[in-house]
Amino acid sequence: MKINRINPDISVLADQLEVPGVGYLPVNAFVLHADEPVVIDTGLSLPGRGFMDALGSLVEIGDVEWIWLTHPDRDHTGALFDLLDAAPRARVITTFLGVGIMSTYRPLPMSRVYLLNPGQSVDVGDRRLTALRPPLFDSPSTVGCYDERTQAYFSSDCFGAPMPSAELATCSDIGDTPSSDVRAAQLLWATVDSPWVHIVDRVGYLDTLTPLQTLDPAMLLSTHLPPALRRTPEYLEMLAVAPESEPFIGPDQAALEQMLAGFEPIPTT
Repeated sequence: MKINRINPDISVLADQLEVPGVGYLPVNAFVLHADEPVVIDTGLSLPGRGFMDALGSLVEIGDVEWIWLTHPDRDHTGALFDLLDAAPRARVITTFLGVGIMSTYRPLPMSRVYLLNPGQSVDVGDRRLTALRPPLFDSPSTVGCYDERTQAYFSSDCFGAPMPSAELATCSDIGDTPSSDVRAAQLLWATVDSPWVHIVDRVGYLDTLTPLQTLDPAMLLSTHLPPALRRTPEYLEMLAVAPESEPFIGPDQAALEQMLAGFEPIPTT
């Protein structure tokens, strides 16, 4: 895991996950250094990722007041319960549906939950954070987060893209990767993560871009993309054409067997 401090208010806990044949998927969590510190998502649910140690290097963990859970997929909830144990005042910002989905794995303590619907805001001491659902999502409980002070939009899975290397997946600026490569990878990710984009009503879908067009965030901070500064119009145009992109079709069993044939069998004793 790599730590990127992109400005005095925001730190990125940058991890990545190799996807064979596709690339390296960024998996970011964020710390918003507000008067009431906010952790946005909590990393991969895999052993040995070092999330809590990395977080402790940025903030006194017991001082964390809020955990904004953009949605309860396992690449967002890795250290959630460790953090709840270590930060006794912290409350989890999510939706009613998010709480319900979590209950199928490990229920959240309801006294630690703060329900927030799209369009509603919460005060974190020196700023207000507003819940805003991104145009693309893979979970009905997804709610992104707009920070009015930094003009940063934390977009959950939206705008994500697999990168060609682990180093680029955890870098501090998407500008390190050519724009044409990013666009192709974003369109791929859009069709993988939100396959419904090909069948949705086009007019209704384009209307979902309007709130972000109006806000024009200075930073787009996706769980699955390095930080993107001053790229909102470019990336919204990418989303506008996503319904026209090639649908993703994953490998089938024949392809899997072909891939496995290239590996040496593991000896058995």
